[in-house]
Amino acid sequence: MPAAITPGDLRRHWVEGGEIACIDVREEGPYADGHPLWAVSVPVIYDNGEGYVGRSISRIEALGYRDVRALEGGLDAYSRIGEVYRDVNSACKAFGELVEAIRHTPSLPAKDIKRLIEIERDVVVLDARRYEEFNTMSIPRGQSCPGGELVYRAREIAKHPDTTIVVNCAGRTRSIVGTQSLINSGIPNKVVALRNGTIGWTLAGLDLEKGKDERAPKPSAAACSQAQASAKAWADHVGVRVIDDGQLASFHGDLDRTLYTFDVRDPEEYSHGHVAGWRNAPGGQLVQATDEWVAVRGARIVLHDNDGVRARMAASWLYQMGWDVFVLDENAPGRLPMPEVSASADETTKKGFITVADLRHLDNSTIIDLARSTAYRKGHIPGAWFASGPEIARDSKAAPGHGAIVLTSPDGNIAQANIADAKKETYRPVYVLAGGTAAWIDAGLSLETECRWLSEPIDVYKRPYEGTDNAHANMQAYIDWELQLVAQLANDGVSGFHVARAAA
Repeated sequence: MPAAITPGDLRRHWVEGGEIACIDVREEGPYADGHPLWAVSVPVIYDNGEGYVGRSISRIEALGYRDVRALEGGLDAYSRIGEVYRDVNSACKAFGELVEAIRHTPSLPAKDIKRLIEIERDVVVLDARRYEEFNTMSIPRGQSCPGGELVYRAREIAKHPDTTIVVNCAGRTRSIVGTQSLINSGIPNKVVALRNGTIGWTLAGLDLEKGKDERAPKPSAAACSQAQASAKAWADHVGVRVIDDGQLASFHGDLDRTLYTFDVRDPEEYSHGHVAGWRNAPGGQLVQATDEWVAVRGARIVLHDNDGVRARMAASWLYQMGWDVFVLDENAPGRLPMPEVSASADETTKKGFITVADLRHLDNSTIIDLARSTAYRKGHIPGAWFASGPEIARDSKAAPGHGAIVLTSPDGNIAQANIADAKKETYRPVYVLAGGTAAWIDAGLSLETECRWLSEPIDVYKRPYEGTDNAHANMQAYIDWELQLVAQLANDGVSGFHVARAAA
């Protein structure tokens, strides 16, 4: 039996600030139906009785983790003493709602914003989402300026203090945090959020534009200097700590603490050059979806950029969310050796691989694709069936045919990791396609989009604020859910949030 931790002890870890990570080992769909506030990843593990925990523990221990426990009683037991949150990035979204409640972040409903941008010429609309989201759909006069870039770029766009700035996202969080970031930075302009984002715009019966590619320009030297001064003043007020290379080296050498190092610049800038070992986490997205980058609550986080603006602004928010966050001085090179990562102690055997050429000559074989369902829908090897990794042992039994089963995934790694489980419930030989679906494409072979489902595609939660085909009822339900998050936080007591007031 795996070691266990009670729901109460798990909550005490969060309240006391010790390092702990909580992984929900279910697919994203069930996870979005309900989970504890800080549930992300390793080494405290739970499911909701589906039986995934034992297999997950053995895999995590094979990576070298030694204090790995199962959540006693699973999600049902936790729900008796703690709040269970819906959707994804729930902690960050709850924090955004708390920011609005404490700081009274200004916002206007969609029809008022529409009237404003139709009547007033001196208005700029800054879309705080990722560029890809902006390109999919946007409100009129919008230009892409992801949240982490707002303080950095806004003074270049709104050069006159009388220019009104409208900040929008798809729902609420990035609009609220983006608007409040500009206010916190002391920008003299009137700044207002589009209340409820593009969801609110759509629910008001207004039309969105599609395929726009306008991007906010980089700041001039003068605008950047202003942004640097204001970001430093706000970060100092909040209490953000700035470190040098020597302190960073000591963090790397502290084997008792988990360390994350992020370059928070725009992805395009990052792609043109960055310090080795620093992962890109654009500042706005890092604040909006921290759990997509940081698994261990209580870990150290160090942020870096080249200008001192974006790292300080992102850090100011993470600090208020209770993270142990630091900024590496922008003048420090940060070029430190990264710790060696040892190979898994229980690497999946490389036996059982077959090549694309071998696959094409197998008789009566069945291809099972373990890609995310979104990737599978876009294109897969002709005839391949979709299956869920957690359910591969169960669902491979339903695979048609009597010949070999061949597992694939985008690069073959996920398929390789699941071969042992796939073999458990079938008499058929099981192989892994070497190189995965990428090898099939590299061989010049085509994909198809006709879908065949062995497992229900619940691995990806359909977000009601992305894309253009969301039902109005789902969008309204999402807004209603966000609006009650502050009350849920108050009833829970494990967030560690503290929203900084304006400087006196």
